[in-house]
Amino acid sequence: MIDLRLLRQFVAVAEELHFHRAAARLHMSQPPLTAAMRRLEDEVGTRLIVRGNRTLGLTAAGQTLLVEARATLQQAGQALQRTREAAAGQIGSLRVGYVGSALYGRLPDLIRRFRQAFPQVQLHLQEATSRQQQQWLREERIDLGVLIPPIPSTELALQSFDHDRLAIALPRSHALAACEPLSVAMLVDEPFVSWPAGEGIGFHAQVLGLCTSAGFTPRVVQEAQGMHAVLSLVAVDAGVAIVPASMASFRPQEVVYRVIDGAEAGFELQFCTRPGAAGPVLQHFLAMAAGPDLS
Repeated sequence: MIDLRLLRQFVAVAEELHFHRAAARLHMSQPPLTAAMRRLEDEVGTRLIVRGNRTLGLTAAGQTLLVEARATLQQAGQALQRTREAAAGQIGSLRVGYVGSALYGRLPDLIRRFRQAFPQVQLHLQEATSRQQQQWLREERIDLGVLIPPIPSTELALQSFDHDRLAIALPRSHALAACEPLSVAMLVDEPFVSWPAGEGIGFHAQVLGLCTSAGFTPRVVQEAQGMHAVLSLVAVDAGVAIVPASMASFRPQEVVYRVIDGAEAGFELQFCTRPGAAGPVLQHFLAMAAGPDLS
Protein backbone atom coordinates (compact mmCIF):
# COMPACT_ATOMS: atom_id res chain seq x y z
CA MET A 1 0.00 0.00 0.00
CA ILE A 2 1.33 3.43 -0.97
CA ASP A 3 1.68 5.84 1.94
CA LEU A 4 0.29 9.37 1.85
CA ARG A 5 3.72 10.97 1.99
CA LEU A 6 4.73 9.28 -1.26
CA LEU A 7 1.48 10.41 -2.88
CA ARG A 8 2.11 14.01 -1.81
CA GLN A 9 5.60 13.85 -3.31
CA PHE A 10 4.23 12.48 -6.56
CA VAL A 11 1.57 15.21 -6.78
CA ALA A 12 4.25 17.88 -6.28
CA VAL A 13 6.39 16.41 -9.06
CA ALA A 14 3.37 15.99 -11.37
CA GLU A 15 2.21 19.57 -10.81
CA GLU A 16 5.65 21.20 -11.05
CA LEU A 17 6.93 18.93 -13.84
CA HIS A 18 10.38 19.67 -12.47
CA PHE A 19 12.23 17.70 -9.79
CA HIS A 20 14.15 20.68 -8.44
CA ARG A 21 11.05 22.89 -8.07
CA ALA A 22 9.08 20.00 -6.58
CA ALA A 23 11.85 19.31 -4.06
CA ALA A 24 11.91 22.98 -3.04
CA ARG A 25 8.13 22.96 -2.63
CA LEU A 26 8.41 19.90 -0.40
CA HIS A 27 11.35 21.38 1.58
CA MET A 28 13.62 18.46 0.71
CA SER A 29 16.64 17.87 -1.51
CA GLN A 30 16.26 16.56 -5.04
CA PRO A 31 18.07 13.18 -4.85
CA PRO A 32 15.74 11.69 -2.19
CA LEU A 33 12.74 12.91 -4.18
CA THR A 34 14.04 11.31 -7.37
CA ALA A 35 14.64 8.07 -5.46
CA ALA A 36 11.13 8.25 -3.98
CA MET A 37 9.56 8.53 -7.45
CA ARG A 38 11.51 5.50 -8.69
CA ARG A 39 10.34 3.59 -5.61
CA LEU A 40 6.75 4.62 -6.36
CA GLU A 41 7.06 3.39 -9.94
CA ASP A 42 8.46 0.09 -8.65
CA GLU A 43 5.47 -0.29 -6.30
CA VAL A 44 2.96 0.54 -9.01
CA GLY A 45 4.75 -1.64 -11.55
CA THR A 46 4.83 0.88 -14.39
CA ARG A 47 6.40 4.17 -15.44
CA LEU A 48 4.56 7.25 -14.20
CA ILE A 49 6.93 10.08 -15.13
CA VAL A 50 8.40 10.83 -18.54
CA ARG A 51 11.94 11.96 -17.90
CA GLY A 52 13.82 14.19 -20.35
CA ASN A 53 16.76 16.54 -20.45
CA ARG A 54 14.75 19.61 -19.46
CA THR A 55 11.05 18.82 -19.24
CA LEU A 56 9.11 16.17 -17.32
CA GLY A 57 5.78 14.75 -18.35
CA LEU A 58 3.37 12.09 -17.15
CA THR A 59 2.51 8.82 -18.76
CA ALA A 60 -1.15 7.83 -19.09
CA ALA A 61 -0.75 5.86 -15.87
CA GLY A 62 0.82 8.88 -14.20
CA GLN A 63 -2.07 11.12 -15.24
CA THR A 64 -4.54 8.63 -13.78
CA LEU A 65 -2.57 8.39 -10.56
CA LEU A 66 -2.48 12.19 -10.30
CA VAL A 67 -6.29 12.40 -10.34
CA GLU A 68 -6.65 9.58 -7.80
CA ALA A 69 -3.83 10.85 -5.59
CA ARG A 70 -5.39 14.31 -5.35
CA ALA A 71 -8.74 12.77 -4.38
CA THR A 72 -7.10 10.46 -1.84
CA LEU A 73 -5.13 13.27 -0.22
CA GLN A 74 -8.21 15.48 -0.07
CA GLN A 75 -10.25 12.69 1.53
CA ALA A 76 -7.46 11.95 3.99
CA GLY A 77 -7.32 15.62 4.93
CA GLN A 78 -11.06 15.76 5.42
CA ALA A 79 -10.98 12.59 7.52
CA LEU A 80 -8.29 14.06 9.73
CA GLN A 81 -10.19 17.33 10.10
CA ARG A 82 -13.46 15.56 10.91
CA THR A 83 -11.66 13.40 13.46
CA ARG A 84 -10.24 16.47 15.17
CA GLU A 85 -13.67 18.14 15.14
CA ALA A 86 -15.25 15.04 16.65
CA ALA A 87 -12.60 14.90 19.37
CA ALA A 88 -13.31 18.56 20.12
CA GLY A 89 -17.07 17.96 20.25
CA GLN A 90 -17.70 20.21 17.24
CA ILE A 91 -19.45 17.49 15.23
CA GLY A 92 -21.39 14.39 16.17
CA SER A 93 -24.81 13.90 17.71
CA LEU A 94 -26.53 14.27 21.07
CA ARG A 95 -29.74 12.44 22.00
CA VAL A 96 -31.74 14.15 24.75
CA GLY A 97 -34.85 12.84 26.47
CA TYR A 98 -37.03 15.23 28.47
CA VAL A 99 -40.26 15.38 30.44
CA GLY A 100 -42.89 17.61 28.83
CA SER A 101 -42.69 20.37 31.42
CA ALA A 102 -38.96 20.87 30.67
CA LEU A 103 -39.95 22.69 27.47
CA TYR A 104 -41.52 25.45 29.60
CA GLY A 105 -38.36 26.23 31.56
CA ARG A 106 -34.67 26.66 30.74
CA LEU A 107 -34.38 23.84 28.21
CA PRO A 108 -35.58 25.67 25.05
CA ASP A 109 -33.08 28.50 25.50
CA LEU A 110 -30.29 26.01 26.19
CA ILE A 111 -31.17 24.13 23.00
CA ARG A 112 -31.13 27.34 20.94
CA ARG A 113 -27.78 28.46 22.30
CA PHE A 114 -26.24 25.02 21.83
CA ARG A 115 -27.39 24.82 18.21
CA GLN A 116 -25.97 28.27 17.53
CA ALA A 117 -22.63 27.38 19.12
CA PHE A 118 -22.38 23.89 17.56
CA PRO A 119 -24.31 23.98 14.27
CA GLN A 120 -22.72 20.77 12.99
CA VAL A 121 -23.91 18.67 15.95
CA GLN A 122 -27.12 16.76 15.29
CA LEU A 123 -29.41 17.27 18.29
CA HIS A 124 -32.14 14.64 18.66
CA LEU A 125 -34.91 15.46 21.17
CA GLN A 126 -37.47 12.97 22.48
CA GLU A 127 -40.23 13.63 25.03
CA ALA A 128 -40.57 10.80 27.53
CA THR A 129 -41.52 10.13 31.13
CA SER A 130 -38.87 9.95 33.83
CA ARG A 131 -39.11 6.15 33.87
CA GLN A 132 -38.77 5.86 30.10
CA GLN A 133 -35.71 8.08 30.09
CA GLN A 134 -33.99 5.94 32.69
CA GLN A 135 -34.66 2.84 30.62
CA TRP A 136 -33.41 4.52 27.45
CA LEU A 137 -30.22 5.61 29.21
CA ARG A 138 -29.54 2.02 30.27
CA GLU A 139 -30.19 0.84 26.72
CA GLU A 140 -27.96 3.66 25.38
CA ARG A 141 -30.82 5.01 23.27
CA ILE A 142 -30.27 8.53 24.65
CA ASP A 143 -27.21 10.30 26.03
CA LEU A 144 -28.95 12.62 28.48
CA GLY A 145 -32.26 12.73 30.30
CA VAL A 146 -34.07 15.76 31.72
CA LEU A 147 -36.37 14.34 34.38
CA ILE A 148 -37.90 14.74 37.81
CA PRO A 149 -36.05 12.98 40.65
CA PRO A 150 -35.67 10.88 42.63
CA ILE A 151 -34.82 7.82 40.58
CA PRO A 152 -34.57 4.30 41.99
CA SER A 153 -31.50 3.41 39.95
CA THR A 154 -28.08 3.76 41.55
CA GLU A 155 -26.31 3.20 38.21
CA LEU A 156 -27.35 6.59 36.84
CA ALA A 157 -26.10 10.02 37.90
CA LEU A 158 -28.17 13.16 38.56
CA GLN A 159 -27.20 16.81 38.19
CA SER A 160 -29.31 19.88 39.00
CA PHE A 161 -30.64 21.81 36.03
CA ASP A 162 -33.91 23.72 36.59
CA HIS A 163 -36.53 24.57 39.22
CA ASP A 164 -40.31 24.48 39.05
CA ARG A 165 -43.27 24.24 41.40
CA LEU A 166 -46.71 22.69 41.39
CA ALA A 167 -50.00 24.28 40.43
CA ILE A 168 -53.65 23.27 40.47
CA ALA A 169 -55.17 22.92 37.00
CA LEU A 170 -58.93 22.85 36.50
CA PRO A 171 -61.36 23.50 33.65
CA ARG A 172 -62.17 27.16 33.12
CA SER A 173 -65.87 26.30 33.51
CA HIS A 174 -65.28 24.68 36.92
CA ALA A 175 -67.01 26.18 39.97
CA LEU A 176 -63.65 26.63 41.73
CA ALA A 177 -62.01 28.41 38.79
CA ALA A 178 -62.91 31.84 40.18
CA CYS A 179 -61.67 31.08 43.70
CA GLU A 180 -58.61 32.98 44.82
CA PRO A 181 -56.77 31.78 46.73
CA LEU A 182 -57.41 28.17 45.80
CA SER A 183 -55.95 25.56 48.15
CA VAL A 184 -55.31 21.85 47.66
CA ALA A 185 -57.74 21.12 50.51
CA MET A 186 -60.56 22.55 48.39
CA LEU A 187 -60.08 19.68 45.91
CA VAL A 188 -61.14 17.02 48.43
CA ASP A 189 -64.27 15.97 46.53
CA GLU A 190 -62.93 16.48 43.01
CA PRO A 191 -62.13 13.76 40.46
CA PHE A 192 -58.43 13.83 39.54
CA VAL A 193 -56.60 13.28 36.28
CA SER A 194 -53.13 11.89 36.85
CA TRP A 195 -50.47 9.82 35.23
CA PRO A 196 -49.21 6.35 36.25
CA ALA A 197 -47.10 6.46 39.40
CA GLY A 198 -44.45 4.24 37.85
CA GLU A 199 -43.76 6.75 35.08
CA GLY A 200 -42.66 9.46 37.49
CA ILE A 201 -42.21 8.25 41.05
CA GLY A 202 -40.94 11.53 42.47
CA PHE A 203 -43.62 13.73 40.95
CA HIS A 204 -46.44 11.32 41.88
CA ALA A 205 -45.20 11.07 45.46
CA GLN A 206 -45.05 14.86 45.79
CA VAL A 207 -48.61 15.31 44.53
CA LEU A 208 -49.85 12.56 46.83
CA GLY A 209 -48.01 14.16 49.73
CA LEU A 210 -49.68 17.52 49.14
CA CYS A 211 -53.11 15.92 49.09
CA THR A 212 -52.39 13.80 52.16
CA SER A 213 -51.24 16.90 54.04
CA ALA A 214 -54.56 18.51 53.07
CA GLY A 215 -56.43 15.59 54.62
CA PHE A 216 -57.45 13.43 51.67
CA THR A 217 -56.31 10.91 49.08
CA PRO A 218 -56.96 12.06 45.50
CA ARG A 219 -59.68 10.14 43.68
CA VAL A 220 -58.07 9.42 40.32
CA VAL A 221 -60.65 8.79 37.61
CA GLN A 222 -58.36 9.01 34.58
CA GLU A 223 -54.66 8.45 33.89
CA ALA A 224 -52.68 9.75 30.93
CA GLN A 225 -49.10 9.46 29.69
CA GLY A 226 -47.42 12.85 30.01
CA MET A 227 -48.47 16.26 31.23
CA HIS A 228 -49.76 17.51 27.90
CA ALA A 229 -52.19 14.60 27.84
CA VAL A 230 -53.19 15.21 31.48
CA LEU A 231 -53.93 18.88 30.80
CA SER A 232 -55.82 18.06 27.61
CA LEU A 233 -58.14 15.87 29.69
CA VAL A 234 -58.54 18.65 32.24
CA ALA A 235 -59.51 20.96 29.37
CA VAL A 236 -62.42 18.68 28.45
CA ASP A 237 -63.73 18.48 32.04
CA ALA A 238 -62.41 14.99 32.80
CA GLY A 239 -61.23 16.21 36.22
CA VAL A 240 -58.72 18.45 37.98
CA ALA A 241 -54.98 17.91 38.22
CA ILE A 242 -51.83 19.05 39.96
CA VAL A 243 -49.21 19.87 37.37
CA PRO A 244 -45.96 21.83 36.92
CA ALA A 245 -46.69 25.54 37.19
CA SER A 246 -44.38 26.24 34.26
CA MET A 247 -47.01 24.73 31.95
CA ALA A 248 -49.56 27.47 32.65
CA SER A 249 -49.25 28.68 29.06
CA PHE A 250 -50.69 25.40 27.76
CA ARG A 251 -54.32 25.78 26.63
CA PRO A 252 -54.99 28.81 28.90
CA GLN A 253 -58.34 29.49 27.24
CA GLU A 254 -59.64 26.18 28.59
CA VAL A 255 -57.57 25.55 31.72
CA VAL A 256 -57.18 27.73 34.83
CA TYR A 257 -53.91 27.43 36.79
CA ARG A 258 -53.36 28.32 40.44
CA VAL A 259 -49.79 28.11 41.76
CA ILE A 260 -49.50 26.27 45.09
CA ASP A 261 -47.67 28.18 47.82
CA GLY A 262 -45.10 26.70 50.17
CA ALA A 263 -41.73 25.00 49.91
CA GLU A 264 -43.34 21.58 49.67
CA ALA A 265 -44.75 22.51 46.25
CA GLY A 266 -41.35 23.21 44.72
CA PHE A 267 -39.35 20.62 42.80
CA GLU A 268 -36.28 20.26 40.58
CA LEU A 269 -35.69 19.04 37.06
CA GLN A 270 -32.35 17.30 36.83
CA PHE A 271 -30.02 15.97 34.18
CA CYS A 272 -29.62 12.20 34.26
CA THR A 273 -26.61 10.51 32.66
CA ARG A 274 -24.84 7.19 32.55
CA PRO A 275 -21.76 6.94 34.78
CA GLY A 276 -18.29 7.32 33.34
CA ALA A 277 -16.64 9.91 31.16
CA ALA A 278 -19.08 11.89 29.02
CA GLY A 279 -18.29 12.36 25.34
CA PRO A 280 -17.09 15.79 24.18
CA VAL A 281 -20.48 16.81 22.73
CA LEU A 282 -22.29 16.00 25.97
CA GLN A 283 -19.58 17.80 27.93
CA HIS A 284 -20.19 20.96 25.89
CA PHE A 285 -23.95 20.71 26.47
CA LEU A 286 -23.56 20.27 30.23
CA ALA A 287 -21.00 23.08 30.43
CA MET A 288 -23.32 25.43 28.56
CA ALA A 289 -26.18 24.52 30.93
CA ALA A 290 -23.96 25.30 33.92
CA GLY A 291 -23.06 28.71 32.52
CA PRO A 292 -25.08 31.93 32.72
CA ASP A 293 -28.66 31.74 31.51
CA LEU A 294 -28.99 34.32 28.72
CA SER A 295 -32.72 33.94 28.13
